[in-house]
Amino acid sequence: MPIIWILGFFLYGLLTKNQRRGRIFLWLSLGLLLFFSNPFIINEAWLLWEYKPVPVKAVKQYDAGILLTGFTSLDKSPHDRVYTNKGADRLLHTVMLYKKGYLNKILVTGGSGSLRKIYASEAEEVKSLLLLSGVPSADIILEAESRNTYENARFTKKVLSNYPDLKRLIIITSAFHMRRSSACFTKAGIPHAIFPTDFDSTDRLWRFENLIPAESALADWHKLFHEISGFIIYKLMGYC
Repeated sequence: MPIIWILGFFLYGLLTKNQRRGRIFLWLSLGLLLFFSNPFIINEAWLLWEYKPVPVKAVKQYDAGILLTGFTSLDKSPHDRVYTNKGADRLLHTVMLYKKGYLNKILVTGGSGSLRKIYASEAEEVKSLLLLSGVPSADIILEAESRNTYENARFTKKVLSNYPDLKRLIIITSAFHMRRSSACFTKAGIPHAIFPTDFDSTDRLWRFENLIPAESALADWHKLFHEISGFIIYKLMGYC
């Protein structure tokens, strides 16, 4: 979390008895604050990390779209509806591709990474939304046991063994998460295309307001560093 680094440098600069070193760290904390709170810089970082959007007209026909969950909340009551967050583009774009005829079936993968007792899996939650969107139950396949991206790939491989006709596959997940997801599915031996959604980046805009510090930029850096760290750890563990 960049804010922790900034506060650490600031406090050191404030409390150290070495005045020269203190001034250096105070200026350094200010510089880091201006850098990590700059909307333009974090957008450039997202543009480098995220895969580019795939034009819908470039999408081919697929036997199934593999939809990764992670955009619903199981910790909110009452449980008479599905609560979604920003990542709901994963669902909306999957429905779009299905309705346009690019997907024959939708395979939803995701149990729950929560340590708390839950009443349903994320895959089951997403299925209810797909049904409400007009997708027939016969075209929805669930993998409801996985707790992370590594298990998404491993358990999906097992599910696919029961559907030998599903050969042409496309993964649908958030753009920030696609790099790690695609690597895990490749490692699991699942050939696939990709369709990134839920972009944190925007088109590059040369506007003055993009240079004004914003607290949202700090949160975005935290999210980006978290995902990069996860990707590196997965590589070291041999998951992808």
